[in-house]
Amino acid sequence: MNYLNVENISKSYGELELFSNVSFSIHKDQKIAFVAKNGSGKTSILNIISGKDSPDTGQIVVRKGLRLAFLDQEPNLDSKLTIEETIFSSDLPILKIIETYEKALQNPEDTDAYQSAFEAMDRHNAWEFETQFQQILSELKLDDLKAKIGSLSGGQKKRLALAQALISEPDILILDEPTNHLDLEMIEWLEDYFAKTQQTLFMVTHDRYFLERVCNEIIELDHGKLYTYKGNYSYYLEKKEDRIAAEQSEIGKAKQLFKKELDWMRRQPKARTTKSKSRIDDFFEIKKKAHQRRKDHIVQLEINMERLGSKIVEFHNVSKAFKDKIIIKGFDYTFKKGERIGIIGKNGTGKSTFLNMLTQSINPDGGKIVIGETVKFGYYTQGGISAKPNQKVIDVVRDYGDYIPLAKGRQISAQQLLERFLFDRKKQYDFVEKLSGGEQKRLYLCTVLIQNPNFLILDEPTNDLDIVTLNVLESFLLDFPGCLLVVSHDRYFMDKIVDHLFVFKGQGEVSDFPGNYSDYRAYESSQPKRESKIESSDNQESKQQNQANKLSYNEQKEYKNLESKIRSLELDKKALEEQFLNPELSQEKITKLSEELQNIIDKIEEKEMRWFELAEKFE
Repeated sequence: MNYLNVENISKSYGELELFSNVSFSIHKDQKIAFVAKNGSGKTSILNIISGKDSPDTGQIVVRKGLRLAFLDQEPNLDSKLTIEETIFSSDLPILKIIETYEKALQNPEDTDAYQSAFEAMDRHNAWEFETQFQQILSELKLDDLKAKIGSLSGGQKKRLALAQALISEPDILILDEPTNHLDLEMIEWLEDYFAKTQQTLFMVTHDRYFLERVCNEIIELDHGKLYTYKGNYSYYLEKKEDRIAAEQSEIGKAKQLFKKELDWMRRQPKARTTKSKSRIDDFFEIKKKAHQRRKDHIVQLEINMERLGSKIVEFHNVSKAFKDKIIIKGFDYTFKKGERIGIIGKNGTGKSTFLNMLTQSINPDGGKIVIGETVKFGYYTQGGISAKPNQKVIDVVRDYGDYIPLAKGRQISAQQLLERFLFDRKKQYDFVEKLSGGEQKRLYLCTVLIQNPNFLILDEPTNDLDIVTLNVLESFLLDFPGCLLVVSHDRYFMDKIVDHLFVFKGQGEVSDFPGNYSDYRAYESSQPKRESKIESSDNQESKQQNQANKLSYNEQKEYKNLESKIRSLELDKKALEEQFLNPELSQEKITKLSEELQNIIDKIEEKEMRWFELAEKFE
């Protein structure tokens, strides 16, 4: 079933043309990833499809009555609302039923309103939906439903917007970098969620494992042309390589033919026959094809690295806490030359604090950190680049010098360096604020690397970078001879470049795992289920999740529904008992109320027996 058609859309900003005459369609149950280089207009296309923006030419044709939800990179949420109010602000009818029921629970004295809300929940089978959306909120760690949006961090807002989009059950869900601000556990849960649902997806993401495991089609915008690949990321890589090889072969043949036709053109007399005029027209087509050239510049990052001495960085019994929250406790480690360490852990377990202690922007509470004299840090932070107002791209680099030293005593100009980072001469004189998010990150990465660091620290370096730049960055990092410390939720990236992991488990516990991320997940999966000794704030929730894993999927749903229904029946029972306090009740009314009360008590006992039966599986 066809849901949406994109018909010949174009978009320009001033003289900059992002794309033109782009056409494709989205059908039911497709899970499409849209792939293009930074600055090609990926986010603009998402905005146009979602209705946030309009194309200069062309149109979007949407099936009548289609429900569409859009997860933006920077969600626009009402800061005055709570998390709960934001979720219930959807126009989905079943959410209105649940909202009415939740309000009735808060006012048990109004028995008529409560009874009506309870019956509506039963009539529309809303119990299961309530359980489902509560699970989504729990998986995304949105536990305090009364928290105001204005008090949330950027990551929490992104997770709330994702929850809102999932709960609204749209026909098409449009996602702009959905895995940003999610920890690895959440990303894997989201992959599993999309794998089990028939949700139609159209997304932009740099997460290649997510592409591999979720998407069944990839649309690529490459040098102004669209290419469609009916498969996952591995299939896309294979077929793209075949396509480029075929294109290069065609261009090679065209060049040979062009030389032959050029020689013929030079030998032609001025008088033209009809036949020769036709051949002349063909000549210009051949010339155009022969002069085609892919502009896949390779980012060459052979920056000169300062010499690294024998003493690098040493942690001696280091501890750090913020009030009652322990970040790191009694940590000892001596960094060695050429180490490539990945840092993983849930959000809030202290990864960024660890990096800030390493770079001495904050001090430990106990122990000491010794930095070698020859160590020169290059620190790529999540904050990104801080450009001056109206500063041009070229000026950002020239702040570090007009010439940049390379390996083996060579040097290049600031302009040449930027060209190696895929900024052509015209782009170098653009204002920084006009760059796309990915282009700004690429420029920021450039400014970190040109300072010749020998200890490179990268905090979420893959966010907003296109896949082409990621592949190049990985190639550079594999050859980087200094120490490398990376915090990233990009599992593909981590698997490719790190040798071992610091696993931040919470409550100050940090373990050193000898392997990459996939090795760690395989190890964790092989371990028997056990209650975590850490992350005290999540202990009960973690325990319940481990216990729930012993139940089948249907039993888990039933168990959750029983809890809600028992709670509702208890409120019914309380309301009836309060009616007996009325001294004006007739004997007939007392008898009727007694029968109703006994009926409710019987139901409570029946449901409690089933609840205990399921609960025994927890033991």
